[in-house]
Amino acid sequence: MAKLAYKTRQQELLLSYMSRTQGSHFTADDVRAYFNHKNIQISLATIYRQLEKFVAGGSVHKYFIDEHSAACYEYSGETCTKLENHFHLKCEKCGKLIHLECGELSEIGSHLKNEHGFSLNPLRTVFYGVCADCAKCTEEKTCE
Repeated sequence: MAKLAYKTRQQELLLSYMSRTQGSHFTADDVRAYFNHKNIQISLATIYRQLEKFVAGGSVHKYFIDEHSAACYEYSGETCTKLENHFHLKCEKCGKLIHLECGELSEIGSHLKNEHGFSLNPLRTVFYGVCADCAKCTEEKTCE
């Protein structure tokens, strides 16, 4: 019989936060700001420690987008194993990180593997450009 994992109050609070933000990216500072806004005190060290436990368990993915940004996380749920078509778009104007799952991009990965012997890591692949919101404000000249 499998031993049940002990869950702390902080783990439960973090799991609740991540469940509400599933499919979105967040940083440890985002989590701390959320709980501070709710007058719930959880130290940043505790948040990092708990996030790393979720990463090790496979329910949270950790990304390093570039050397200037903090690591960001994404809650994928308790049973997520779909990683092969998971890419990211980063807006060079506003810095927004956009989650992208696109089957078309798997063809690029297959081509790289078959023709060049190179295995693409979709969890660390980021396409840089301009998001629709920034492109629209540029066209309309309404950017601040």
